[in-house]
Amino acid sequence: MRFGPVAAALSLVVAVQGSMGYAQQQVDPRAEALVADGQAALAMGQTQDAIDAFEAALAVDPGYTQVYLELAEAARADGLQGKAIHYYRAAQERDPTNLAAISGEGEALVEKGALAAARENLERLQDLCGETCVETVQLSAAIDRGPPVMTADMVDPAEGVTQN
Repeated sequence: MRFGPVAAALSLVVAVQGSMGYAQQQVDPRAEALVADGQAALAMGQTQDAIDAFEAALAVDPGYTQVYLELAEAARADGLQGKAIHYYRAAQERDPTNLAAISGEGEALVEKGALAAARENLERLQDLCGETCVETVQLSAAIDRGPPVMTADMVDPAEGVTQN
């Protein structure tokens, strides 16, 4: 009798913890199929179709962190680094130790020219997984390359380039 309430409380805690872990691991199969469609579209260079598929996957399963990473990659492919950073940070809100999100955000920051912020991400990666993990090496290489530089050869004069 004396242990009844304690045992009931303990079993409730274990049941809740177990169900939370189970819920986090399950991904809606429809969301997985939409992500696969988006990845195929992105591979073919159809970024808007990819973004549409990823956003549909997010509507089906808002807890699927991988969708945020895919949206970020599609935004980067479209040259929208600010939007990509937003998606990487959304992924990190759901999983603060997501190495791909930290590295991807760092690379997008480099592309925007924010090297100091990218170095902060590099330090986080080094703390989480060390100097030799794939994500650390990739971000370090991106920082070493620096932001992309636009040259005169990259600009078409027909686009109406004006002097400042």
